[in-house]
This record gives sequence, C-alpha cells and structure tokens, in this order.
Amino acid sequence: MDFSSHNAEVKEVWSSYYSGRPIRVPVYFNMNPRMILLDPALNKEGVSFKDYFESPEVMAKIQLKFRKWVRFNVPQDREMGYPEDNWGGCWVDFQNSYEALYFGCRLFYWEESLPDIEPVLKYRKELIEELNPDPEDNPFLKKVLDYYDYFLSISDELYEGIPIGKPQIPLTGTDGPFTVSAQIRGASQLCIDIYEDPDFVHRLMDFVTDATIKRITYIMDRFGLEYPRKSWGFADDSIELISEKIYKEFVLPYHKKLVKAFSLGGPNSIHLCGRASHHFLTIKEELNVMDFDTGYPTDLGEMRKVLGPEVTLRGNISPMLLLQGPVYRIEEEVIRLLNSGVMEGGRFILCDGNNVAPLTPIEHLRVMYETGKRYGRYN
Repeated sequence: MDFSSHNAEVKEVWSSYYSGRPIRVPVYFNMNPRMILLDPALNKEGVSFKDYFESPEVMAKIQLKFRKWVRFNVPQDREMGYPEDNWGGCWVDFQNSYEALYFGCRLFYWEESLPDIEPVLKYRKELIEELNPDPEDNPFLKKVLDYYDYFLSISDELYEGIPIGKPQIPLTGTDGPFTVSAQIRGASQLCIDIYEDPDFVHRLMDFVTDATIKRITYIMDRFGLEYPRKSWGFADDSIELISEKIYKEFVLPYHKKLVKAFSLGGPNSIHLCGRASHHFLTIKEELNVMDFDTGYPTDLGEMRKVLGPEVTLRGNISPMLLLQGPVYRIEEEVIRLLNSGVMEGGRFILCDGNNVAPLTPIEHLRVMYETGKRYGRYN
C-alpha cells in the first residue's frame, strides 16, 4: 500500500465528514492488544494475559507491537505506516475488568482467553458495607498510577527510531453504573434483585455512581483536566438485559447524574454493544446523546428512522462474520447495511460491531474496507 496516498485520502474523508459534506462513509475497525496476545502467529513469545496485566514493561512492549501491526496491516480510514511524531504513547490496559478491580473484585485468568473477575457481592450483598472505593487509598488505583508513571518514564524512548510518546491518562471514563453493578453483584443476581429487592438495587446503583464520579473527578483534578466538558461519552452495555420501563426506573437517574457531573449539556455519546436499541430514543431525548457506537444486533436502518438524520451512528458488521467469512458474505452485509437508509444525513461511520476478534484474516478486513469505500459514496 502507498501509505502517503492512503493518508492523504483519509484526511480528506474525515475533513469532509466533520464539515458536514461527506464524500463517503468513513471506515475503521475497533481492536486492542488482544489481537496480538491471542494470535500465536503474532505472539511467538507466548506472552500471556497474566504477563501483560502484571508487568508494565510487558504491557508497553505488547502495545507498541500492536500499534505497529495495526498501522502496517489493517486497512482503514486511519493513518497508516510509520507515524511522523510519535507512536501515541502507551495506556494502562486492564481491559473490561478495570472498574470491577477498583471495587475489589478478584481477578482470575483463563488459558487462551481474556481474564475475568469474580463478583465481590455475588453471595453476600451486605458486603457492600465493606467496600471502600476511595481514590485516596484504593490499591488498584495506586497500581494504575504506578503503571502510568512507568509509561511516562519511557515516553521519550525510541521504538523503531520514533519516540513512544506520552501515555494516555487513565480511568477518565466508565463502562456504566449498571454494567459495573452487574460485575460486582453478578448479572443474573442483579436482575433478580430488581424484582426481589429493588431498594438494594437503587442503593447499589447510587453507590457505584457516586464512587465513579469521585474516581473520575480525582483523576481529572490530579492531571489538571477541565470538567465538566461540552460533550462527554460513556458506555453501559448491560442495559441490554432490561426493559425500557426498568431502565427508566433503575438506570436513567444514575445516567443523568453522571452526565450532569461531566457534561455541560452535550451533544454526548454512548457505546452500547448488544441488543440495546430499545433504549436509544430515551437515551437521545433524556441525555442528549447524539452519537451511538453500536453492536451487531442493532438494526441501524431502523435506528436511523427512529433517531433521525442528525444522529451519528457507528457500526456494526458482526465480528463473527468478519472472523469466519466467507468473503462474499462480508461484502453482501456491508452493501446491505449501506443500503438500509443509515447513510441518510451523512452521519454514519462504518465499523465492526463491536471489536474485531483475534485471528480475523486481514483479507476479511480489507474486503469490508474496500466495499465500504466503493458503496459508501455520497452523490
């Protein structure tokens, strides 16, 4: 690939998109260092997730390898080839376990898979009294900041002749209070609690939300970040488990509390994997969310009709289809999605829905990218 020509085209695509006069649909892929760790061909040293989680040196090494692999192999509307200034820095990466670990859940490792956590309140909800997610003396937060300090100490070092760059500031976002509550109580038990002990659910949601706000403000104050901001984004994937009625009663008040703490009013954004589209209109209207990052079960053509042309929709080719193919089915699905009406208004970004699986053939990603470029053009 001619990286220079590619990067010039990418700049033009995003410039036209943000100007409100898109020439075509931008295309990118969501992925992370598990692409390296869980692919034997890319991880010949056999580095495990345990190695990765328990050593900032290993974490940095894998992340830099990942950054280079993406830049030289994954065709998408992002800059490719060697970066001009730096690699973008390292980041403290405990995957989707980080908030559960902050609340004291125990981490355990699977062979050849992502680590997971054991819900700390699974068997005894009264243990909530013993949880102390105070950022001033939280052991997990101290570990996170130690890792950050290490990444900062190597930011001027060279990787393949180019500076690594300053690390990303950690723990400034959230996977969402309902999702975190499901992690520390257990998803099934939390859903049972809604019917058997609704007062406890509100108590838990309030506890998690307040602790999340306190943790984020602590980090922002520590690093001199301004808040609230005009726009803010968060996630809460587990709301796919509940009805709209339950969402409005047990979750929406806490989403409002979060947004009030960190947003000046928006427009805001949200990431929602899974089958959560029955909440989208409420979320748009109640939280001024105008940017939805979606999972593959969402009917984006239908959501365009429901939410209107001014809302940004991102998604949502199935990661399983990208992994398994065949190629012609990937092409068909991209064309079907682009013809669904989702392009109306010019606020659509084509990506996976959501997170590319390790071992996905590069050829499958290339087919999605090229099909998106060909059929995603605006007249």
